Amino acid sequence: MDKVIIKNLLARGIIGVRDWERKRPQDILINITLFTDTRRAAQTDDLNDCADYSAITKKVQEHAESVGRFTVEALANDLAGICLAQNNVQRVIVRVEKPTAVRFAESVGVEIERSRNG
Repeated sequence: MDKVIIKNLLARGIIGVRDWERKRPQDILINITLFTDTRRAAQTDDLNDCADYSAITKKVQEHAESVGRFTVEALANDLAGICLAQNNVQRVIVRVEKPTAVRFAESVGVEIERSRNG
């Protein structure tokens, strides 16, 4: 299976359980690996045969900035669902990180893998 990679997408949204986290948006770093078969797209050179990473990126960023989730786990699951809603995506790995979550750590996050088959 081929991969399309969306690397270090930055969103600013409400995420977290503490009162201070619910008051103002914070940085959310998102990495996505879309698993798709690119052979047809390579032959036709037609966007309709591709995993449209531009559309996916826009939907993912808009969702992350508006949903106001409490946990990175819930947000990652939401984003995986958005990716899998695109016909050409068979499997996805989503990593969501909060760069300022823990003192002395570059970031803290979760990485999940989901597929159409469960």
